[in-house]
Amino acid sequence: MRAGTYRKLEDLYKIHKGYISTKGLMQGGISNHQVAVLVLEGYLEKICHGYYWMAQCGYQKPMDYKCIEVCLSDPRAVVAMDSAWYYQGIGKAEPDPMIVATERTDRSAIKMNFAIERHYFSSSLFPVGIRRVQTEYGGYNIYSVERSLCDRIRLSSKAAAGEGEIELFNSIKASRGQYKRLQEYAVLFRLENFLTD
Repeated sequence: MRAGTYRKLEDLYKIHKGYISTKGLMQGGISNHQVAVLVLEGYLEKICHGYYWMAQCGYQKPMDYKCIEVCLSDPRAVVAMDSAWYYQGIGKAEPDPMIVATERTDRSAIKMNFAIERHYFSSSLFPVGIRRVQTEYGGYNIYSVERSLCDRIRLSSKAAAGEGEIELFNSIKASRGQYKRLQEYAVLFRLENFLTD
């Protein structure tokens, strides 16, 4: 490949913070054929349809890169349950696979370089408890700790909450604001019995 292509890529490194769309590459003067070669050479890593990580741009992927990349693939997806706890500093270990939620009507493909566990929610409950996190690398959607607790209990195959859920519940109970939100969500998700047990 010509040296000019690598110079164009160097210019793009200065503008973009690691992630770049196919459109951004085209606007920077890189053709589809050149993109394919740059992927083979390790200059670009394909993240999902239409997005790449510029592997030699001088940046390391952030700790929450999976959250960013999932929302590049499907901007409406939400990081959920155990994954939401982990990325909000509550979970001790990063869940594998990563757990995401989408609306039942959202049929966007989420094909990532890492394992995904996808849950579909009704349009009435889907938006409850969504927070938007904005980082220097890009933004993503994540459910609040309280919403994630309700989802984990509701979707658990066990009859009762597990030890981790009870521990988190007790932590939330100690915070008046968090407990009030948990009570509101429990009514929405018909989990009032959990709060009274």
